[in-house]
Amino acid sequence: MKAIRNLLDNIKPTFSNGGKLSFLHSAFDAFESFLYVPNTVTRKGVHVRDSIDLKRSMMFVIIALVPTIIFGMWNAGYQHNLSVGGTLDLWGMFWFGFLKVLPLIIVSYVVGLGIEIAAAQIRGHEVNEGFFVSGILIPLIMPVDVPLWILALAVAFAVIVGKEVFGGTGMNIWNPALLARAFVFFAYPSKISGDTVWIAGLTKGEGIIDGFSGATALANAKAGTAIPSFSDMFFGFEPGSVGETSTLAILIGAALLLYTGIASWKIMFSTFAGGFLVALLLNALSPGPDSYMSMPAWNHMVMGGFAFGAVFMATDPVTGSQTERGKWIYGFLIGAMAIIIRVFNPGYPEGMMLSILLLNTFAPLIDHYIVEANIKRRLKRAVNNK
Repeated sequence: MKAIRNLLDNIKPTFSNGGKLSFLHSAFDAFESFLYVPNTVTRKGVHVRDSIDLKRSMMFVIIALVPTIIFGMWNAGYQHNLSVGGTLDLWGMFWFGFLKVLPLIIVSYVVGLGIEIAAAQIRGHEVNEGFFVSGILIPLIMPVDVPLWILALAVAFAVIVGKEVFGGTGMNIWNPALLARAFVFFAYPSKISGDTVWIAGLTKGEGIIDGFSGATALANAKAGTAIPSFSDMFFGFEPGSVGETSTLAILIGAALLLYTGIASWKIMFSTFAGGFLVALLLNALSPGPDSYMSMPAWNHMVMGGFAFGAVFMATDPVTGSQTERGKWIYGFLIGAMAIIIRVFNPGYPEGMMLSILLLNTFAPLIDHYIVEANIKRRLKRAVNNK
């Protein structure tokens, strides 16, 4: 590592202002900060100092995503193996999924970081680490067979429209990863909906056995047909987006985020509580046992992207509510709206994406009223104490 440090120090003047390659300063800075902790520290004044920074926070989120990434790769191979009646072993299924998912990750990072570096260079700013998380989240919420050129367009839309036009990392209103998914959903709906997009090779009919269906549990529930067992949905043995199927893997990541204090437990808990309570209410109002409203509330918690959204999307510290009381309201409304959209929207079986984006929009308003209420309460208390 010392040799790499010396190499970087030797070539750094070439990329600094006045150097021959100064136009690549932002790209060099991004590479250097990826390898080493940034050396910019406070020199004077009163500041709160600790060992956490943006880079460490982002890396903890990526580490928390590792279980979902590994399982998503294996499940991509497992579902393909089922569809063709193959006999791949555990390693063979993982390797198949690895080769399918890796290009999605590469395209996401190449396009996203390329745009962020270009934008930082134009502004003369440093490259923030925010996209390191968005770049891995985007492939995990996409179908495994999404065309790479569509993924590239979605990433470009998310970075340019979702982040850079607002000023970059920390300034965006909506979650960039969900904006990428929303772009694909509304611009190319056939690539992210239906029964053939969730399993590699199903759209091409690569030796698919007769009678095999690639429908997700949500699609089956919407159609009133049998859904996988609770255990299969909890462990993730079902079709779906790359990283969203295994609730167990997601909860492992959630435990790490909560232990390190990176994510808000209030948002996580209230999101699950909001979804569960609304699902229970719909159970009580269900007109009959065959209605979607009658599906057990706990099934909603492990179906589709509900758990993934509650753990990794709703807890985004930039686009979520900032006040402590607002976090309870924000999370509860996300969970509640997700179930309402699922049950009552005939054209969209999943509701987590739209729910989080909607509450991203209203998060500042929630915080505004929380702050105003606190101000009024304190003013009233001050008057009464005179």
